[in-house]
Amino acid sequence: MEYYLFLLLTLGITLGAQAYLNSTYNKYVKVKNSKKITGAEVARKILDQNNLKNVKVVETSDTLSDHYDPKEKVVRLSTDIYKGESIASVSVAAHECGHAIQHKDGYVFLRIRSSIVPVVNIASKAGYLLIVIGLIAGFAQLFLLGILCEVIILLFQLITLPVEFDASHRGLKQIQDLGLVEAGEVSSARSMLTAAAMTYVASVATAIIQILRLVLMSRGRN
Repeated sequence: MEYYLFLLLTLGITLGAQAYLNSTYNKYVKVKNSKKITGAEVARKILDQNNLKNVKVVETSDTLSDHYDPKEKVVRLSTDIYKGESIASVSVAAHECGHAIQHKDGYVFLRIRSSIVPVVNIASKAGYLLIVIGLIAGFAQLFLLGILCEVIILLFQLITLPVEFDASHRGLKQIQDLGLVEAGEVSSARSMLTAAAMTYVASVATAIIQILRLVLMSRGRN
């Protein structure tokens, strides 16, 4: 019974965080910023101000698919953010530029996260496969190895938290320093960035719950 409670708790946290983000995004994507500046213009201004003229700003089609690509040195913004003149557009664009600034500055947690990506990719593919095989075949060692893979993924998510919060902090500072929105709109931008950050907090919480559930399953089999 406790296994199902863990699953329900995990689902509740994940859906709750996503609902919070979607609700906040849908609210602020409809609120025009008083400067009538687009996300693309915000990104370009922040990048140029931070001597990142070599970083391109391009449009992508998927909603909330915005990200900074350190290999290609590109800030990719979804259409609503790229072309929009909303508070959400300013906030998201500034956040992604925050990652570009982190990359330029050699932000330690970003470097650590990037260095362990290959290991995390292997762990994410192998983790539950090892767990399932361990359960079916009765191999406790494989089951425990699968749990170890999930711990590696959790470590990656924990390292991601300061990366995302710092990018939001840098982005918000750029918004204020460059006067990209009026003073009264800064709190709205902060709310948008906070909602996005909560999805990463939820990912950590759900990963911890999943690992606890697996540990309990392991003890139950002994």
